[in-house]
Amino acid sequence: MDFLKGLNPQQLEAVETTDGPVLILAGAGSGKTKVITQRIAHLITAKNVAPFSILAVTFTNKAAGEMRNRVGNLLDGYELTSSPQLATFHSFCVRLLRRDGDALGAIRPGFTKTFTIYDADDQLSIIKAAYRRMGLDEKALPHRATQSAISHSKSQKIGPDEMAANAKDPKATRVAAVFAEYEMALRKANALDFDDLLLETVRLLAHDTDIREAWNRRLSYIMIDEYQDTNRSQYELMRLLSVHHDNICVVGDEDQSIYSWRGADIRNILDFEKDFPRCKTIRLEQNYRSTKNILEAASTVIANNKERKGKWLWTEADEGDLVSIYPAHDSENEALFIADTTDKILRQYPERRVAVLYRTNSQSRQIEEAMRRYNRKYNVVGGFSYYQRAEVKDIIAYLKLATSPVDSIALSRIINVPARGIGRTSLEQVEQVANESGLSIWETIGKMLDENQFGTRAYAAFSAFRDLVNDLTLAVQTKPLNEALTFIEERTGYRKMLETDTAPESEGKIDNLDELKNAAAEAVERGETVADFLDHAALVADSDGVDESALVTLMTIHNAKGLEYPVVFLAGLEENIFPHSRSLLNEAAMEEERRLCYVGMTRAEKRLIITWAKYRRRFGGGEQERSMKSRFLAEIPNNLVMMLGIDDGDDDGMNQVDLTSERWDVQRDARKNLYTGKSFNSVQNVQNFFKDRGGAGNLRPTSTPAQPS
Repeated sequence: MDFLKGLNPQQLEAVETTDGPVLILAGAGSGKTKVITQRIAHLITAKNVAPFSILAVTFTNKAAGEMRNRVGNLLDGYELTSSPQLATFHSFCVRLLRRDGDALGAIRPGFTKTFTIYDADDQLSIIKAAYRRMGLDEKALPHRATQSAISHSKSQKIGPDEMAANAKDPKATRVAAVFAEYEMALRKANALDFDDLLLETVRLLAHDTDIREAWNRRLSYIMIDEYQDTNRSQYELMRLLSVHHDNICVVGDEDQSIYSWRGADIRNILDFEKDFPRCKTIRLEQNYRSTKNILEAASTVIANNKERKGKWLWTEADEGDLVSIYPAHDSENEALFIADTTDKILRQYPERRVAVLYRTNSQSRQIEEAMRRYNRKYNVVGGFSYYQRAEVKDIIAYLKLATSPVDSIALSRIINVPARGIGRTSLEQVEQVANESGLSIWETIGKMLDENQFGTRAYAAFSAFRDLVNDLTLAVQTKPLNEALTFIEERTGYRKMLETDTAPESEGKIDNLDELKNAAAEAVERGETVADFLDHAALVADSDGVDESALVTLMTIHNAKGLEYPVVFLAGLEENIFPHSRSLLNEAAMEEERRLCYVGMTRAEKRLIITWAKYRRRFGGGEQERSMKSRFLAEIPNNLVMMLGIDDGDDDGMNQVDLTSERWDVQRDARKNLYTGKSFNSVQNVQNFFKDRGGAGNLRPTSTPAQPS
């Protein structure tokens, strides 16, 4: 076939090996999607396989859509009576259960194939209702943490009873109790969540021989993409669907297995040859993405892992630039270097895309600030935009309430944030009276206080809340907006709540509140009213999103999987950050950290720049502490590395460096007050919205970095 001409020998072998179990070990950038889609087209056009009897599953709608488009293009011009089934795991399970789900009623009483699918928000609603019935405190046991624990247990096929039996502390016992209530609510509603779609499909196929055999006859060829990311239920589903024919082809890369925290089991791909002894294993090792030096560096790092099948990527591309390593004095200097280097790259190559990757979301703040100093547009993938962050929305809600106490949405959001002893029962009583009387919640609280309709404790709590709102209203009427926001933070106890919170993200939340006051000060200088400020904030919250014109993308490495960029920065390569501190005493976790590093390195097409900071302020504040560079840096051979910083013995001497054909001038004391003005810790759209913050020039360095002597 004509479409086979562009395949390399290993890809061609993978496409033409159609019968029996096949394991395709597809290295990063080796063209696996091309192989999968051409294999499907080959089965239909050369092997005369009925299209509908081919099932290819992947994890995301985007990947499934891309597969459908490519197969459609390959088969353009062929007259087909059906289409191959190209789906996500969940969409395939829905299809199967809608067809045969009534039979599940024998083992799940009351279940019918007209079931409802509950999404993440629906799940949270059930969990919150269970908390209210059980009198649980969301602050002590966050709703989303319970939601995550339930999902993880389901992915491991662990139910409420087993979770309760394995509980090691009271908190785990409470989660198990919520899990039991959650499952009961689903059954009453004839509903399934996304984990159930897999679990119940597996249960149906395992218990009903007729249905299992019917689907085995219906599906004669099965393919699974990203097999290294499958969990126990997905593995069992594929086994049950291929009992009779063994025509199962899995495509994956054990070196890119980075989702164990989601329930992915690397043993699925490592043990495939044991599970299917007749298996044919094909390695796709030719890379079409990166330069030789980048591939060699990444391959050398991942070779230190023991749990792998073994591959060594190669390319016909040029050697390219050496892998650049910049040892910054501290995290601020690191961020400034990344922004400065990005700025120079985009000035020389205006259309080149740049990605800045990091281990955890908390690392992005200083990099964002540095990018804004250079007036560089960027997108943050996988994080909330500024005005969508909970702490910002909370303070905005207080401000709305201070200007309009009858705003019931704002009131409901913050009436017990921070916790002030207003119980759910009392609040529901107020809401019921408000609904019956046609009054707002605020007016109803006042009426019930005046008529002494509360019990002693509720009266004290609601009375204190009324006094609080009155104080906030007075402050907003008499103080400049930025000072009023400071008063709101202090009078409500919101800032103290964050300052006493030991969670890693609390420091960033405080920074976000400071940024909101900076924005308010600018609004005051422009003569805007509080109403203007709230209007603008609402408009930005509605429009804040991806800037299609931005060439710079910031994201965690987990979010970068499957993507590629001409230039990649890998930031924060330090022990306790990358590898993460949780992995230091666990060999399996350390190997996953190394796989994550490998994924980050192999996102780069032309240039890979790795940074680390010799000093970094640890979570929770305090003095800067000395860092130790990541072990992964030591695993990169010296002959593949160009050091961008020259250590002159004082740990911060950064002299002029050369990056291939370009010069990168880094000010020796860049970490010391290089920039003046306010600190802006929001996303780019906040900067744009607040009318340039005094002019674009103020967002750039106040002086050109000094030439090294």
